[in-house]
Amino acid sequence: MASERIAAANVVPFPRPRAQRATVASDYWALTKPDVNVLIAITTAAGYCLGSRADLSLSWLGVVHTLVGTALVASGAATLNQWIERELDGRMRRTARRPVASGRIEPGRARAFGILLSLAGVAYLLAATGPLAALLATLTWLGYLFLYTPAKRRTPLCTLIGAVPGAMPPLIGWAAARGRLDAEAWMLFAIVFLWQFPHFMAIAWMYRDDYDRAGYRVLPAGEGRASFVTNQTLLAVVALVPASLLPVVTGYASPLYGLGAVILGVGFADCAARFALRTSPSAARQLLLASIVYLPLVFTLMLLPGLRLATQVTP
Repeated sequence: MASERIAAANVVPFPRPRAQRATVASDYWALTKPDVNVLIAITTAAGYCLGSRADLSLSWLGVVHTLVGTALVASGAATLNQWIERELDGRMRRTARRPVASGRIEPGRARAFGILLSLAGVAYLLAATGPLAALLATLTWLGYLFLYTPAKRRTPLCTLIGAVPGAMPPLIGWAAARGRLDAEAWMLFAIVFLWQFPHFMAIAWMYRDDYDRAGYRVLPAGEGRASFVTNQTLLAVVALVPASLLPVVTGYASPLYGLGAVILGVGFADCAARFALRTSPSAARQLLLASIVYLPLVFTLMLLPGLRLATQVTP
């Protein structure tokens, strides 16, 4: 027996400090939800660039400052969200391996890390972009953690509640560029606000059993949940198509953008209709993929003509 223990000890290598540090760093990185932050960064940068277009000028340093501050606040909110929901995350197959839920990072350390990131982000935005962007980021942080996060355990209307802070990044970008919120900024807000319904309904349907197991009430119980999901999806997509054309109607975006927005909107609506008819996991995945493709492309189409104009006019 002693020889077996010695042999086992020789087989199992002792973790190297460098490997341990890399694992810890990757866990803290995972706390910030980098995949979510990519979409936040895209909409924030688009808001800044479109806001700058009114002056026919664009400060790339300003874009970087805005993205850094917003990413810090978003990362802090994501970390604190996982600290708050650690017990519920542990009940879900999709989230059980998250760093706090699995026990790889102590809750107290995650809380301290999230608070530090959040304070650093707000302070950075205040110093680098101005008070309005910092205020909007703070309101987003508060809405996400103190309204949306608890609402997921109480009401299926949580998506409606969470869509408000979720649509704030383009406002933060616009405020950082302009120092105020113009009507065009609220058009961007409307697009992101409506986009979130089909996006999250697809996720909620794909993982509905997981959410039920954890005690989340993101969908109503009983036979009405399928109609709830399809109604939330279709109504939002139907409203999203004309909302995406408002910049064209007001003269802020080019007809080329309008054509692209219609094509993207029709494709997105087709995926939403297929999901509503089938409510199958495969249709939900297609809708989720369509939503991930739709939003960056719409903002890119809106942005590119403006950047060409700014390049031509600015000396």
